[in-house]
Amino acid sequence: MTDTTVERHTFSDTLAVLGGGLVAFVGATIAIKTSDSAMAFHGVLLALAGAAAAFYVITRSMGGSGVQLTDSNGYMDGPIRVAILASVIWGIAGFLVGDIIAWQLAYPALNLDMPWTTFGRLRPLHTSAVIFAFGGNVLIATSFYVVQRTSQARLAGRWSPYFVIWGYNLFIAIAGTGYLLGITQSKEYAEPEWYADLWLTVVWVVYLLVFLGTIMKRKEPHIYVANWFYLAFIVTIAMLHLVNNATLPVSIFEPKSYIAFSGVQDAMTQWWYGHNAVGFFLTAGFLGIMYYFIPKRVERPVYSYRLSIVHFWTLIFLYIWAGPHHLHYTALPDWAQTLGMTFSIMLWMPSWGGMINGLMT
Repeated sequence: MTDTTVERHTFSDTLAVLGGGLVAFVGATIAIKTSDSAMAFHGVLLALAGAAAAFYVITRSMGGSGVQLTDSNGYMDGPIRVAILASVIWGIAGFLVGDIIAWQLAYPALNLDMPWTTFGRLRPLHTSAVIFAFGGNVLIATSFYVVQRTSQARLAGRWSPYFVIWGYNLFIAIAGTGYLLGITQSKEYAEPEWYADLWLTVVWVVYLLVFLGTIMKRKEPHIYVANWFYLAFIVTIAMLHLVNNATLPVSIFEPKSYIAFSGVQDAMTQWWYGHNAVGFFLTAGFLGIMYYFIPKRVERPVYSYRLSIVHFWTLIFLYIWAGPHHLHYTALPDWAQTLGMTFSIMLWMPSWGGMINGLMT
């Protein structure tokens, strides 16, 4: 390892330790200052996570030349393995909670007369665990895997990919325990309160930078179509998250916050978010998986690469407009309802395009 590389790694290690220390300090401050016991628990969780991260980096970096995070194949697959394991654990947990609330519908006594086990608190835990915990870890893991193989480049950053994985799962832990403890915005698929949303914003920005940095380092001149879908998923989810979770906290040491929008504007913003969370989290991201792994498994190229390009751009342009179809026959203006309905009908084109490309491959 050259002196320049050692210096760069030492700087990255120092930055990671300082970042972990800052997270631990913020978490400890929240735990001490807040009057809310649930938020204090989250502060402790944040402090422990930051301290553990700093300790881990210090112990891994004690060797004189620094620790190697690149696998023998030239790629950085450590964060991917962590995310795959997390997706399995969260998937089992999410499906188990779903089974419990299904039984509660038939036998309400299974609510157990405790606030933490009521249907109203377990249902968002189930949906978030399956969509964001299970699905999110699958998407991050596969995006890191695919972008390296199609770019012939190692993931950008030294500790940043690990921060994305562990930081995202810390968000899941804070959000999930918050549901059980009654901390929620009461917005479907966007229940986490402001401080959990703020933490996710930091993680997501680093995720975007790692993904873009890897593409910029690519040895392959062409950007494969799967990466287009992954990038659309990352960028659009960031936009949706920031707008729909625009809130004003009561205090920086209190969990309660108030949404910036009200009335029909809040409803429109919520279902612009809710619909496109399906469109870009559960559709675009998983189409990225399809466009890489199906051709790889069948050892054949994509049926029509030209169709994949048309598929991408029609999906990106049409899907974002269709949110109002969740608000038909409501106080939403008729023109907005009609707009959502029209674009929803036109969505058959990218839907069929992706289906044809996948099945024919």
